[in-house]
Amino acid sequence: MWPKPSPISSTLGGACHGLALVQPWILVFSDFEPADPGTAMPHEEPLPFWLVNVPRDQWPAECPDFLRGIGDKDRRIIGTPDAEYQKLTWDEVRHLISINRVDRFHRVPSELRRYRQFTHRLVKEYGSIMNFIVNERLQWKSMSPKGRPFEYDDDIKILYNDWPYGIDDKIVHLVVWTKFELDDDPDTGLSTPESHEQIDAFVQKTFRGKLQPENFVWFKNWRSLKSVHAVEHFHVMLYDPDPQFVKMITNDDVPMTAKFP
Repeated sequence: MWPKPSPISSTLGGACHGLALVQPWILVFSDFEPADPGTAMPHEEPLPFWLVNVPRDQWPAECPDFLRGIGDKDRRIIGTPDAEYQKLTWDEVRHLISINRVDRFHRVPSELRRYRQFTHRLVKEYGSIMNFIVNERLQWKSMSPKGRPFEYDDDIKILYNDWPYGIDDKIVHLVVWTKFELDDDPDTGLSTPESHEQIDAFVQKTFRGKLQPENFVWFKNWRSLKSVHAVEHFHVMLYDPDPQFVKMITNDDVPMTAKFP
């Protein structure tokens, strides 16, 4: 009597919409009789993306709700073994920002999976990611700015990026949240020259005294790339900063990736 096919392989068809089958492989036994009855005839089938980077004893029977209906890009990333993912170096990070290709920043596959699980839970508990950001992370009772852009500290909050990209471990990824708008060009989705100048002046004033100019850089996501549209923000990356400085400027913040199981 030969083993039946793996229950994982038998559920592939309906487990996830737009299922992506990826490496690594799972060994599955055929249930037909081999020429030599003393020898099993295994064959390999690729794992569905939702099992990659998950310990075998934790494999779900079907695609989790938080991964159903996700786009092809996220399926490809989540379906990549962490061991095959190469984190970006500081020079690569600076280069991508300099040529405005921030769309090439991606999370480590297992971290993207956790991010998807986390945001799925947030939407169920808070109604939206924005509600969670405003009420729990920023704890702003009012979104109305006191003055012009960067005029008052109360209109600004610097926190860790809760789910940073796959970058060198020495890089600290911060997000600067603001109550005021920073204008984008409606045609390109990029910062206007005026808002670019305003952001750069703030970044230089805030970080230049603590780091060498080549050790910090900022960018603002294209409008199409933003995961949180309703609250204005931009990103700052620091290379190997003094931990005490980061602790002070973030008011002892702890990113959600360090809290979420």
